[in-house]
Amino acid sequence: MKKLLVVFGIAAMSAMAADWTGYVIDKNCASKKAMWGNEACAQSCIKKGAPAVFVTEDGKIFQVSNQDKVLDVAGKKVSISGTMKGDTITVDSVKAST
Repeated sequence: MKKLLVVFGIAAMSAMAADWTGYVIDKNCASKKAMWGNEACAQSCIKKGAPAVFVTEDGKIFQVSNQDKVLDVAGKKVSISGTMKGDTITVDSVKAST
């Protein structure tokens, strides 16, 4: 019974809301640090069909389940609030960093 409670506790924690700072970039360029912050490239690649992803400042790449929430900030450094399940973030809000 204790093991079952631990498993449910971990699952519940992974679905809790959190905040992250990083970049919204196209999936094709996400692994290239030099491309982070390149708005023109990110917007162009996303318009051509590449999905937007979120990259943390230490290089971890996360899928974004609700793409429409991040399209306006493609290529920018942002703060994202949302929930994470596995390697996918569902964005509640996003704000471009200054």
